Amino acid sequence: MNDKVTDAEADAELNELIELARKRFAGPINFLLSAPKLEFLPSPDVPEIAFAGRSNVGKSSLLNAITGRHGLARTSVTPGRTQELNVFEVGEPVSFRLIDMPGYGFAEAPKDVVRQWKHLVFDYLRGRVVLRRVLVLIDSRHGIKPVDREIMGLLDKAAMSFVVVLTKADKIKPSALAGLMEATLIASRAHPAAYPQVFATSSEKGLGIPELRAAILAAATL
Repeated sequence: MNDKVTDAEADAELNELIELARKRFAGPINFLLSAPKLEFLPSPDVPEIAFAGRSNVGKSSLLNAITGRHGLARTSVTPGRTQELNVFEVGEPVSFRLIDMPGYGFAEAPKDVVRQWKHLVFDYLRGRVVLRRVLVLIDSRHGIKPVDREIMGLLDKAAMSFVVVLTKADKIKPSALAGLMEATLIASRAHPAAYPQVFATSSEKGLGIPELRAAILAAATL
């Protein structure tokens, strides 16, 4: 009986947080700037949540789905082209920021571009005191790739908490998705910086979006 009460209370708390997050993201959200270097970022005066993922993982689509804005984050026609930190402010006055990090794993990018990306991202992960959590996006159709493990290792080195988010979850069968979530959770547990949870999302179908919004709000307001 006590376990059932505890589960019911937990569900009620989650539903309350989901509704609070829905209202927060229904409010003002604005693109602020693109920063090619850390010195161009705004003052570190509010919490930040960053989005990381391979090129074409669906990062822009997920940002648009979370915020309920179709054109807030724009997808580059050339994978790996955007090499800046895109900053979005949530709330008015601003309560926290969303940071869209450059996509990684682009095969055709010149080595100097990849090197610049690594410097920019690691400097941000290591030196941004208001960064609360990083969402590492993984394409459900492909699972964790070596380059994803590399970014997870980078987050471990930076001692920055991250959570894995599976994108395009509607593109695979439910049974395959369940197995993928379990395998992904096991893989993430090998990383000390990983948060012990995996989110399955679909920007197209809205799957997992309310729960991810709630997790973002919780991380930003810890």
